[in-house]
Amino acid sequence: MPGIDESLLEAMRLPGARGASVVDWISGLALGAVGDAPGGDAEATAAETAELARLATESGVLALTGGGDTGETTGGSPGAPSDKEPPVQDLIITNADSYHLLRFVTTTFDSTVFVHLWLDRSEGNLALARIRLAEMADRLVLG
Repeated sequence: MPGIDESLLEAMRLPGARGASVVDWISGLALGAVGDAPGGDAEATAAETAELARLATESGVLALTGGGDTGETTGGSPGAPSDKEPPVQDLIITNADSYHLLRFVTTTFDSTVFVHLWLDRSEGNLALARIRLAEMADRLVLG
């Protein structure tokens, strides 16, 4: 199971990847970063994307699931550990020359972490990046 550094290097192997980071959306701090950052400042980017993540996860409308928001987690039998599903899986932000993909990391505790991938729009493949980032986030080991 890869840690933060290995996961970020894996993300940078995606076509068109400009930069990647793992961010705690409560504190706004980057737990790790590789490549370039929009505006040249990885910490400022982490803080700004954390604000977007916080807004999305705390939004009553965006956080609803198809069956309504019951506040329950999905998982196995009573007493068994279950994954705490973030209310939002990912956010995709597009602009004239790039894509920003924020993928929330699911853990056995209340995770407040997401992976931010910055892709060049002319070289990147958003669908492939979304699939690979989801796989990577599922394997990510924090700690």
